[in-house]
Amino acid sequence: MVERKDEPPKEPMFGFTPFAEQLNGRLAMIGFVLTLIIEAQTGQSLLRWMGLA
Repeated sequence: MVERKDEPPKEPMFGFTPFAEQLNGRLAMIGFVLTLIIEAQTGQSLLRWMGLA
């Protein structure tokens, strides 16, 4: 039987993969910007705006 050597290695489906880390970083940046927008529009901190402080 002949093995094919041009196939890429299989990546794990979960864990600290480069894709998961990039996605997490991008979502964190979006959340941070949305928090800044909410604070600028309302004049209150996010916790006070949500009624938690």
